[in-house]
Amino acid sequence: MARLRGPDGCPWDREQNLQSLKPHLLEETYELLETMDGADQAAHAEELGDLLLQVVFQARIQEEQGAFTLDDVAHNLADKLVRRHPHVFGDVQVDGSAAVLRNWEAIKRTEKKSATEGARSALEGVPRSLPALARAQRMQSKASRVGFDWSDVSGVEAKLAEELAELAEARAAGDAAAVRHELGDLLFSVVNLARFLQVDAEESLQASSNRFAGRFREVERRAAADGRDMRACTLAELDVYWNAAKLLES
Repeated sequence: MARLRGPDGCPWDREQNLQSLKPHLLEETYELLETMDGADQAAHAEELGDLLLQVVFQARIQEEQGAFTLDDVAHNLADKLVRRHPHVFGDVQVDGSAAVLRNWEAIKRTEKKSATEGARSALEGVPRSLPALARAQRMQSKASRVGFDWSDVSGVEAKLAEELAELAEARAAGDAAAVRHELGDLLFSVVNLARFLQVDAEESLQASSNRFAGRFREVERRAAADGRDMRACTLAELDVYWNAAKLLES
């Protein structure tokens, strides 16, 4: 990377900065996530390399500015892992992964507090740029670790029913702003239910979207094979195609 960024290096690499690299980092992350759902180990290794390139690239830009080096990044990470695993590198006793997570958050808050004035929120560290479902689930998880949570799933289910009723009220009143507000609350509650059921909300919705896409393309294929325009089909006719597409998955 030093050679690529050097005077006789690559014009494109030399032109890049932290802002211009943001979309590439995001793209490489999603490409890696996609390979993690498959069984192609070579593709997985390649995408890990592409993501690592983004780390190397950013570290090199900062090194050129005298800020830090890739070695600093690695050493900081190693120090953090030791510091936040006192049950492995120290004499702290834990009784399971839940205790590990509680200790992790407590140590993290202590670190942040020592670096800044005053106490920090338990929600610190949840990026605003996360996809909405993932951000909601991460925030709920962090709040839970400091005791802000339902005692069991029945509380979540009751809240879900409450939010659905409030959305119906907003719709009946014809209040567009309230509908947006209540729909957001409903989605937030659905994410909370996913968390209680130990389901990743983002992955679950992605899987549902993938199933829909596959079934819809099969509906299109069947309609075309019958010489039909989908727009001219009745809902009942499309439902027949849809059910046939679902059967292919079983």
